[in-house]
Amino acid sequence: MDKPRRVEVVLDFVCVHSYRGFSRFTRATRRFRAGSGQVETVYCPFQLQPEASCAGEPLFEVWKRQRGEEVARALVSDGSFGVADGLELNFGRAWFTNTFDAHRIHAQASAQGRGEQMAERLFRAYFTDGLNIADPDTLTRLASETGVVTSETGAAGLRAELERVRRFDVQPPAFRFEGGPVLEGEQSEELFLTTLMR
Repeated sequence: MDKPRRVEVVLDFVCVHSYRGFSRFTRATRRFRAGSGQVETVYCPFQLQPEASCAGEPLFEVWKRQRGEEVARALVSDGSFGVADGLELNFGRAWFTNTFDAHRIHAQASAQGRGEQMAERLFRAYFTDGLNIADPDTLTRLASETGVVTSETGAAGLRAELERVRRFDVQPPAFRFEGGPVLEGEQSEELFLTTLMR
């Protein structure tokens, strides 16, 4: 296959469904490339709660407010979520926050050819390490770990891109394959691979 399959991936770094969908899609693309296929992944930012504070708060408190304490405690104590995908999800440590600057840094990483690595590190920072991914020092450190050179630029471009992605009328995660189809939600690794091979 000479022409790469172009896929736009809509995600947010505080969305557990985005993390699982991203992980499955990434494994599928690696298998596809191992079979001599080519994939061009374009990451599209989405903010589930653009009004969230950069100071953040424990995810448990957000869930308690939205779903009630009993449900929040059940979700936080469920250690099985993500295990089948090889993910370590520590909901009790997760620090819910605004993701604007995380997306801005990720856009810089993508421009340097390290979008996949930066996305994985941001997801892991949030869901496993309990880090505030709106904190400038934290983002600088995560970028450095990933080999990404950062700057303070990119806010205006990100706002325009967020608006463009909103017009897709999808919720993350969504995977828009050039020429179709659009796969929404947590699809299986096998479906991603089959779709890449069409």
